Amino acid sequence: MGNLAPRWLCLVFIFAAVVVAHADKALELRYIMYLTGQHDVVPEQSLVANITHVALAFMRAEIFNNPGHNEWPLFTTIDDARPKFAKETVIQVAIGGWGDTKAFSTAAKTAESRNIFAENVKAMLDATGADGIDIDWEYPGGNGEDYKTPGHLNVDKAWETDAYPQLLAAIRAAIGPAKTISAAVPGLPRDMLAFTPSTIPSIMASVDFLNIMTYDLMNRRDNVTKHHTGLQLSIEGIDAYLDAGVPPDKANLGLAFYVKWFKTAADVDCSAHPVGCKTQLMEDPGTGADLGKAGAFSWHDEVPFDLATSFAKALENGVYDEVGGGQYYWDGEERLFWSWDTEEAIRKKVGVVGKGKGLGGVFAWGLGEDAPKFDHLRATNDAMKNLETTGEEVGESYRERSEL
Repeated sequence: MGNLAPRWLCLVFIFAAVVVAHADKALELRYIMYLTGQHDVVPEQSLVANITHVALAFMRAEIFNNPGHNEWPLFTTIDDARPKFAKETVIQVAIGGWGDTKAFSTAAKTAESRNIFAENVKAMLDATGADGIDIDWEYPGGNGEDYKTPGHLNVDKAWETDAYPQLLAAIRAAIGPAKTISAAVPGLPRDMLAFTPSTIPSIMASVDFLNIMTYDLMNRRDNVTKHHTGLQLSIEGIDAYLDAGVPPDKANLGLAFYVKWFKTAADVDCSAHPVGCKTQLMEDPGTGADLGKAGAFSWHDEVPFDLATSFAKALENGVYDEVGGGQYYWDGEERLFWSWDTEEAIRKKVGVVGKGKGLGGVFAWGLGEDAPKFDHLRATNDAMKNLETTGEEVGESYRERSEL
């Protein structure tokens, strides 16, 4: 009997240590990078040492709809990707992407189709050794690239709102609790058709976290200029999910390592108010087709020849909007509105939103897009390391400016 007390004390200490260890793990911020086939470039390990997750993009969704499929085409392999990052980094396969909507609709349609898709996801994870998946069905319920195509109108896709969480549940049941499931989701409230207070609980029951795409917040469907990755618009997008019931620690803030441009209307002088200025028609009103009046390129890309002079002016003369929170420039000669994030804009966005909202992490599209200098990656590294103090200081400063 005399030895029981020390043994029980040992058990208590062990239990307490396990609880603390799990608590520390749960509190660790996620730091996620998409690595794309378009820009398959990874810098030296010192720059990616703190990245917790890497999502390899993309594997097409359509291949998961074929029963018994056993080929998994991707621009790289899990074995090739792992040594480029820290040993504990979670390597995911991102499935889908912008425009890859039809295959997801097919997958989600019935219980049988959902199970086929889910079993193929399991087979892919078993075959490749990936640690999980990122579901990039970006616009369930409508507003995808084909939203004006007959048979693919929003009214035709209303059923997807209920089918989307069912597909996620089928995948979770197939792959089990140990593998990671994340989902890339729209950053604009107008696109959050499948993400409502009634659907969020069932969605979150299957996924580990959401990558909220707080970029492309201006796109060709808009008719006035705004910051495509702006701070205030990002807050509005994050708030929409939190208000719908997403736990803050399950939400990740999105960053864009690329630049966007938009053509402004010929009959309007934007010099006095470049933000909120009328654009040219950028999308065909009948078909939804891109009219070529907007575009984007990454820091890795060569600047298109016809845009190079204007972009050089933007880099030299661009300003940060202290109200909306975004770097911009309007070129009156070319009638081009430029929107992008500087390193300082990234630090502010991560500090204000990450700290202010208590989010679970940050992600960026994408790692190789920031090559060869990786200046925006370095800025994000700094912001993540200093999130505690940066969030408090920048957040207070931003709130004071917003109240003026």
